[in-house]
Amino acid sequence: MSEVKVLLLRGVNVSGANRLPMPEFRQMLLEQGLQQIHTHLQSGNAVYLDPGVAGVETKITTAMKERFGFAPPMFVMTLKEYDAILAANPFKKQGEADGTGVHIYFLASPAAATAVQALSVHAANGEQILFSDKAVYLLAPNGIGRSVLATKLEAGLSMVKTARNQTSATAIAALARTITV
Repeated sequence: MSEVKVLLLRGVNVSGANRLPMPEFRQMLLEQGLQQIHTHLQSGNAVYLDPGVAGVETKITTAMKERFGFAPPMFVMTLKEYDAILAANPFKKQGEADGTGVHIYFLASPAAATAVQALSVHAANGEQILFSDKAVYLLAPNGIGRSVLATKLEAGLSMVKTARNQTSATAIAALARTITV
């Protein structure tokens, strides 16, 4: 059964590390049997139609290692799963006003309750943080670059994660909706 999927890679094209040219990345995904592939920005965001390729995540990881020499952590989810994470964002309204002040950290596994408590104490200047099993939602109204909480979140949450600001996250969802099944 064909499904629209969202693929987020962690740490590509950041400060010159893990260079991943988007045209070559799209071609590699096409070679894995995926269809209607689109990328958003240069940071490892892709949407595609998966016609039911068996072991697609393993195939992508292997192909990335062979073609680009690295395989960063990867988050693959159906558009329905992705939309549910975005819909659960408690800071959606603030993100509509300033999408760069709201960040969604996609998690490979749920965060421990102790980590949640330890991070919450670092909130300052209107910052807020909320956790779900699939994501951490961060409101950083003064910007993520000035946020001690964001720095602590990155360092203090040891699980595999990748973040997108609300502007990028909603643009990725919109791009995925252009795919026809």
